[in-house]
Amino acid sequence: MKKDFLKVIVEQKKKEIEVSRKTIPEQELRRKSEEKQNKTRFFSNAMKKTTPSGINIIAEIKRASPSKGDINTSLDPSDYARQYEKGGAAAISVLTDRHFFKGSFEDLQKARDAVKLPVLRKDFLISSYQIYESVLLGADAVLLIARILSARQLTDYLALCRELSLDSLVEVHSEKDLEDATSAGADLIGINNRNLSSFDTDINIAIRMMKLIKPHQTAVAASGIRDRIDIIKNKEYGINCFLIGESIVRADDPSRFIRSLLLN
Repeated sequence: MKKDFLKVIVEQKKKEIEVSRKTIPEQELRRKSEEKQNKTRFFSNAMKKTTPSGINIIAEIKRASPSKGDINTSLDPSDYARQYEKGGAAAISVLTDRHFFKGSFEDLQKARDAVKLPVLRKDFLISSYQIYESVLLGADAVLLIARILSARQLTDYLALCRELSLDSLVEVHSEKDLEDATSAGADLIGINNRNLSSFDTDINIAIRMMKLIKPHQTAVAASGIRDRIDIIKNKEYGINCFLIGESIVRADDPSRFIRSLLLN
């Protein structure tokens, strides 16, 4: 039987949160996050803006993954963020999971300090504790994965994010996930072509699920987008926003690679 990566990751997150709570209780973290005067950069607006290419790219800072192993562990998040901005990215995603993806809180803070683009904290959020934490890190948006949250959690976390002026990208992989996200009031939908349990990837999942996206929702295709051809294929089905990590991080010139994705 293949390992269920998602289950393993979630169990690790539970342990990490318990350790963090002993250092800073959630009540204290909440107070600090509510007091923080964030200069928010609106992530959702960046996904809805009209560009000459008609495409908005969330360029990801990603050091490693459970399925691919090390990708670029020595990258400088400040330098990569600047290259992403120079290349025309609409926003930046930073993986902050340390155990499985070799990311860090510092990666997010360095990336955000280096540019003017909105920054998404990409991690496996299963607790309100992590949402308060994200505010203090300076994130402009967080990823909420429908598959690992109950319907009540998803609704509550979306409401909490709005209270804290955090945008939310709700990740779905199946029709059931999308139904839950829509019921919870999600407007920004990340359709992950990768099954997080097996890490198998099928680029057609986002295309298939577009027929279920509501008029008020904005879809973001994630995982498996490798080149301009993949983007054109998705664009034909109404997908204009893309979260791209590995292909950009592996590129010799990330800035030039992003520009190649945006060419008409």
